[in-house]
Amino acid sequence: MLDDIRDILVKALGFTSGWHIDLADIRVERIQFTRIDVENGTVKISSGIDYGAAVRVFVNGVMGFAFTTRVTVDSLRRALEQAYSMASAHREKLSKPLTFEAVEDYYEAPVKRSIVDVPIDAKLSDVLELDKAIASAPQVKSRRVVYVERVEERYYASTEDRVLGEKRELVYVYASAFGVEAGVRAAAHVTQGTIKGYYVWEKTSQEQLAQQLLKRLTNQFKAKTPKAGNFPVVLAPEALGVFVHEAFGHLAEADLVVAGSALQGKKGEKVASELVTIVDDPTIEDGFGTIKYDDEGVRTARAVIVERGIHKQVMTDRVHAAMLNENPTGNARAESFRHAPLVRMRNTVLLPGDHSVEEVFEGIRFGYYVVATSGGQTNMDGSFQVGIEEAYEIVNGEVGEPVRNLSIAGNTLETLMNIDAVAKDFKVFYGRCGKGQLVYVSDGGPHARVKKMTVGGRE
Repeated sequence: MLDDIRDILVKALGFTSGWHIDLADIRVERIQFTRIDVENGTVKISSGIDYGAAVRVFVNGVMGFAFTTRVTVDSLRRALEQAYSMASAHREKLSKPLTFEAVEDYYEAPVKRSIVDVPIDAKLSDVLELDKAIASAPQVKSRRVVYVERVEERYYASTEDRVLGEKRELVYVYASAFGVEAGVRAAAHVTQGTIKGYYVWEKTSQEQLAQQLLKRLTNQFKAKTPKAGNFPVVLAPEALGVFVHEAFGHLAEADLVVAGSALQGKKGEKVASELVTIVDDPTIEDGFGTIKYDDEGVRTARAVIVERGIHKQVMTDRVHAAMLNENPTGNARAESFRHAPLVRMRNTVLLPGDHSVEEVFEGIRFGYYVVATSGGQTNMDGSFQVGIEEAYEIVNGEVGEPVRNLSIAGNTLETLMNIDAVAKDFKVFYGRCGKGQLVYVSDGGPHARVKKMTVGGRE
């Protein structure tokens, strides 16, 4: 850890000596970023450094929060006093946050090639190569490629004498296209990411990303409208990951469990098929949620949400771990120093099973193969509806013709109960999750078969 940051944090926290508090902490963030946005060939580039600190003070479980864009002892002292005043103003007593032993640690995630070593003209050239490949399809009427890179440095200190630092590099690529053919309109998107520095094009080349996007787009032009009803559905890893994150993962965030999500009171109960194990894992190789410490200075740990169908854990922050008597999982994350941490997902996945991918399709006389989603909504009771961007018929165990304007709906726990085959394959995907704040997350899993799911289409 940089000695000057460490000294500033420790000196600032010294001002809390004598205050009657549960905990005070300071989180400093320095984000060096570059964004390249290419829309229909027009290039916009922005870059900069976002630097500041968040402070929290807990009094009888009540949190006061403040932030400052000046990381000096005096600025942090004033922010701490402001947070202390806010917390002390409340007369109610709430659940106190968990506290931990003293520790000092600094971790730097390894990279294959640092993004700071690559000149901006080389990065722009790589992005334009992807844009050119997408534009080559005559059906494409509009397109967009967004490249985001971040060198993230986070430092943390608390009145527990925890002094921590962590650094990583993140790259995220998003590409989308809109097209028209024979009066049929369609849109599609793809994403890729890494925390290994300037490595994204080695994972997936521009040509491969463009081919994936254009296949997803052009298949919709020749696709048929699906039948409406209840059918077997095979979820590909990308679609399964979105389902696990959106339809299930949020239900297992401790603050939403307390608020009455469909998992409230179900710990120890069967909530899914015994083939289903779902975890939120901060150690997955090259995941956007792969971190050593969360934004409350808690050592991250794998949260086993469902194990062989049984609900085991929820994802927690300090307060909700204490409130629910749960093990701390290190799931507190904030969009930036301007925000207080919330319970958030990291890398949420359904673990592989024992079936081959071919076996997952076997025995389906007619059903649907869902590859990618286009957005949807999930409610606290577990009901969901998701639009599908790429899907195909399954006929006699084989992938058939593409379909468009398909949607899937149902109840999350019922859907998990209906999973009757889980493949051995596994893949992780990249994106951002909004819960009042945006954070970078990963999700994924294998191919999985749901024996019955409600499909929207024509009657």
